[in-house]
Amino acid sequence: MNNKPSIRVEGALQNALVIDDHPLFCDALSMTLKVGLGIEAVQTAGTLEDALAALDAGGKPDVILLDLNLPDVNGLDGLVRLIKLCPKTPVVIVSSMAEPRVVRSAIRVGAAGFVPKHSPRDVFRKAFEHIANGEIYTPEGAFADSEANMPLSAGEDALIRLSHLTRQQARILQLICEGQMNKQIAYELSIAETTVKAHVTAIMRKLGVQSRTQAVLIAQEANFNSLLPDT
Repeated sequence: MNNKPSIRVEGALQNALVIDDHPLFCDALSMTLKVGLGIEAVQTAGTLEDALAALDAGGKPDVILLDLNLPDVNGLDGLVRLIKLCPKTPVVIVSSMAEPRVVRSAIRVGAAGFVPKHSPRDVFRKAFEHIANGEIYTPEGAFADSEANMPLSAGEDALIRLSHLTRQQARILQLICEGQMNKQIAYELSIAETTVKAHVTAIMRKLGVQSRTQAVLIAQEANFNSLLPDT
């Protein structure tokens, strides 16, 4: 697993938040975390918004496990938003979408690890041993040297640019993508229009674009279609 960053994890992993909209899988994964890995408390959420609300309310898990196929998430947007909200908490992707390009993109955006769904318990144990030691975990062979050194795809580049936005900037960009103008965004967020303009300027600078239209195009690049190999 060369050429990948490391993360800093302080203390043991005792509390986990699982974000997945399949109750049976949540139950199975919770059992694996408790019985197989010794994690004491596991909270679950069926949508990203439910998870964000729980985190905003003061929940501070030691690790977050995120499915990529959620009803209210577009591509790796959920990962970006969680990292923004909990920058010191490792986020582990647990997904059936384990194509090398998706794994690589998730790690480059900031995931602490990637475990394919329905992996044996030993794989989860190995992954959490790496993460508890501040290391990145990926499936065997998913991050070969040839993959690690490949240039960024358009989708990967878009995701990394979007990861630099603050939560407020990300929300404003979402509203821009919905076609709202500055005055509408100011009303929606209960902030001054001049504040919106300042955020829009910062968004365009961070994304490296010159117009709102170009910013929208960057946002549209950040989806699974741009990450999966051509078929």
